[in-house]
Amino acid sequence: MDVSVDIWLRGSHDASTVVLTPTAREPRAWTEDDVAGVLTGMLRAMDQASNPGADPDRPIALRGFSWIVNPFESSGVVIALELSLGAAVAGPFDIEERELTRLIQRVVDAARATPSVAGTTTIH
Repeated sequence: MDVSVDIWLRGSHDASTVVLTPTAREPRAWTEDDVAGVLTGMLRAMDQASNPGADPDRPIALRGFSWIVNPFESSGVVIALELSLGAAVAGPFDIEERELTRLIQRVVDAARATPSVAGTTTIH
């Protein structure tokens, strides 16, 4: 499934859009792994927009950012992330707002419970 992500970097007046393919399932069938893939893809896309020459496979930590699920215009929902680097919005997705919020919260809670590896450079 293709996911459109709009990225705004702090200090820039322009936005960019990238298309990711983080999961094969449709949103209504997403698991926590699928949601983690979407969030990771969004963070990686932001990092690549900010640091085009950076290693595209740097580790991603799913912590240190704010997120929200919002209704999108006439149907679906979007995921919005904000961190000191800037913001990213992905979607719209055909999934209930409450269900996607629950899935993201579980993914973020699990990431917080996992200790980070000292000495690694992570994107978050």
